[in-house]
Amino acid sequence: MFDLAGKVAIVTGGSRGIGRAVSIALATAGAHVLVNYRSNEDAAQETLRLIREGGGSGEILGFDVADPESVDECIKDAAKRLGHIDILVNNAGISIDQLLLRVSAKDLEMTWATNVNGALYCAKACIRSMMRHKWGRIINLSSVVAESGNPGQVVYSSSKAALLGMTRTLAREYASRGITVNAVAPGFIETDMTADLPDAARQSIIDQTPLGRIGRPEEVAAAVVFLASEEASYITGQVVRVNGGMHV
Repeated sequence: MFDLAGKVAIVTGGSRGIGRAVSIALATAGAHVLVNYRSNEDAAQETLRLIREGGGSGEILGFDVADPESVDECIKDAAKRLGHIDILVNNAGISIDQLLLRVSAKDLEMTWATNVNGALYCAKACIRSMMRHKWGRIINLSSVVAESGNPGQVVYSSSKAALLGMTRTLAREYASRGITVNAVAPGFIETDMTADLPDAARQSIIDQTPLGRIGRPEEVAAAVVFLASEEASYITGQVVRVNGGMHV
């Protein structure tokens, strides 16, 4: 249904979890996917294996999104080598969960450097190519807690809320250049981040979710593929909430 043939996509943090599902889904739709990773090359190679196993096309691309020089160099090189970058999925993120009084300056700096600054660095690097071709899709992975809040996640929720402001502003800045910018805000999804939740906490989440279950990475990926497609060409500056009704 959604044809991304001929498009080049970068998925940051594409080696596992939601990033892996997004990478596979974009490749299945026809995009050539650059699977970004910071340190776990083996996991990125596994994502690439799954892409190719499904008949898709891709490669791995190692850089730390929090390092602006590395981001700029790697994305410039990829754009030159492949001719263009069409789709950016800002998925890379970290979560350091603490009540505010226990949050260290290092916790704050690390979270913001990856979740917010990293997304901005990648968007800045990719927009150059998108502007030249007058077509682009930027999709930022936010979170349900950016809008609902959650005790113990003040730094994480703040960083994910910042992505919503970034989304809306970039949507206004680059709409005239054929670039759409949207966000996807997942609820609680079966990933490494949620795998270690105690049973009581998991059940509490399910009880708060009208659909009565935790989501799957593939369900988030489906929303990303739609926003990356031509069918979503009149959608920009929006937040697609994939949360089972947890926050409406």
